[in-house]
Amino acid sequence: MREKITIVKVGGKIVEDEESLQHLLTDFSAIAGNKILVHGGGRSATKLAEKLGIESKMVNGRRITDAETLKVVTMVYAGLVNKNIVAKLQAKYVNALGLTGADMNIILSDKRPVKDIDYGFVGDVRFVNAEALIEILKQNVVPVMSSITHDGAGNLLNTNADTIAGEVAKSLSYDYDVTLIYCFEKKGVLKDENDDNSVIPKIDKELFKQYVEEGIINGGMIPKLENAFQALESGVRTVIITEASEICSGKGTYIIK
Repeated sequence: MREKITIVKVGGKIVEDEESLQHLLTDFSAIAGNKILVHGGGRSATKLAEKLGIESKMVNGRRITDAETLKVVTMVYAGLVNKNIVAKLQAKYVNALGLTGADMNIILSDKRPVKDIDYGFVGDVRFVNAEALIEILKQNVVPVMSSITHDGAGNLLNTNADTIAGEVAKSLSYDYDVTLIYCFEKKGVLKDENDDNSVIPKIDKELFKQYVEEGIINGGMIPKLENAFQALESGVRTVIITEASEICSGKGTYIIK
């Protein structure tokens, strides 16, 4: 029987609020066995960019990352947010290690090609070094991964944290029984965005397509669910989208084949 691993991806709204972050990390610390935390931090990056006089440009929820913006997101994601999480986990007796994709060559990405939009220094994941992650996990160390990767040629790239979580989960599914949890400020995928209790308990591809056509699922939830289905198809056992305070409860929306 394969060992279990839980990969939790947490959004920026949670990691940037002290109370919600403490609650999340308390719950994350209670998860037994192997685990990895993947985080964003976009709001903090936007605030710092504004203070530095750098305009933040977003297209379909994705940040346009020019050279100056790349400096900001690297400082925030890989620096302030990442090390704040690591320090708080150490205080909870979790031996955490903060990582970017460049560390130990863990995640290689390709700079997104210019089509209709030039996203700048944004990376699409090419390769996850599962062996390096496994070696870290064997030392009873918990990786805390920021959404910065690299191209292998000396360049850092801003990379979507949902995608990183999904790709890491897929790469580890050959060696572990993987549960992937996307957590944010809602109780799950909602049928009515104005009703926090309208959680859709299960979503398969057919229902996903239907809800997208009806406009029930829209915006940033679409790529999140696309990542979830790709993970399942690549061997990930369980994918859940849930509230940050429920990562240990089993509540939320289950994505199923």
